[in-house]
Amino acid sequence: MSDDPAAVRIVLTTCASPGEASKLARILVEERLVACATLIPKVESIYYWEGQVESNTETLVLMKTCVDQVPALESRVQALHSYQTPEFLVLGIEAASEPYLAWLTANLRNR
Repeated sequence: MSDDPAAVRIVLTTCASPGEASKLARILVEERLVACATLIPKVESIYYWEGQVESNTETLVLMKTCVDQVPALESRVQALHSYQTPEFLVLGIEAASEPYLAWLTANLRNR
């Protein structure tokens, strides 16, 4: 991957607890699928599930990676996550600082 901001992705998922989010984030960083994961505890999610409106407190996980890591990252999140259908949303970015891009790309596998 080049130091191109267009190749950077922010991937979102939510976890049932801070402990699950921390474990998931640590594994993904150790495996170098993400350079960084930021945990935001105590977000409230309101959603439809099996025909009913549900509401739960979750931990939001923001993962920083690059586009070529997304397929492997999605596979690992699916394998490790406790939810039957975990959130997996991939967002592009418009710009990033050069030093951050260099750090991010240096900390991912398959660079």
